[in-house]
Amino acid sequence: MSLLPASLYWQRKDTPGSEHTLLDATNGLYARGTALAVDPVPYSCRYELRTDPGWVTAHFDVATEGAGWARSLRLELAAGTWRATTAEQGDLDAVLSAAGHAGAGLPGLEDPDLLYGAFDVDLTGSPLTNTLPVRRLRLHRPAADDVGVAHRLSVAWVLLPSLEVVQADQIYTALGEGRVRFANETFSADLTIDEDGFVIDYPGLAERAGDPHPKRGS
Repeated sequence: MSLLPASLYWQRKDTPGSEHTLLDATNGLYARGTALAVDPVPYSCRYELRTDPGWVTAHFDVATEGAGWARSLRLELAAGTWRATTAEQGDLDAVLSAAGHAGAGLPGLEDPDLLYGAFDVDLTGSPLTNTLPVRRLRLHRPAADDVGVAHRLSVAWVLLPSLEVVQADQIYTALGEGRVRFANETFSADLTIDEDGFVIDYPGLAERAGDPHPKRGS
């Protein structure tokens, strides 16, 4: 396993949890990470993400595990088509039901055609994956005429802990001065990012911790 030169850590705000990722962003992105959360049931998530040099997702391997269950997913994007490979052990539905929650969907994709035109993955609760469209569209260093322009995207949204993949519409808008607005049909938040496009603060979701670099504006 190769050693990676950079490390980022986020503390969740919405639920007890965190995310730690090791990464190399010298030629697109290669990242290996771990996310932990207690909602809707305690679970751990491990992932490996690789993009092409233009920050288009190439493959995303992710595995989740909790008491009595485990799931895995591999997503690959090639020639505009998404392909999913999945595996499952135990019974996540039973665990969720025992905790008073609705059952989980099956891991993977029901209809890959729904993701035609999607270039990014979005992992639930992960600030790292917000960087993919930011870098792909160069919203971290926007041209003067791109500030305030809304970019409507289709993404492959990977739900945790089920690893169900659904199509989601999202909007990213460069605000300048290290800020990008993220929105969907029901939610909007102004993200604070560093000069490389990685999230420093995602209001209501997560904040970066253990970072040697000062926050923008500090």
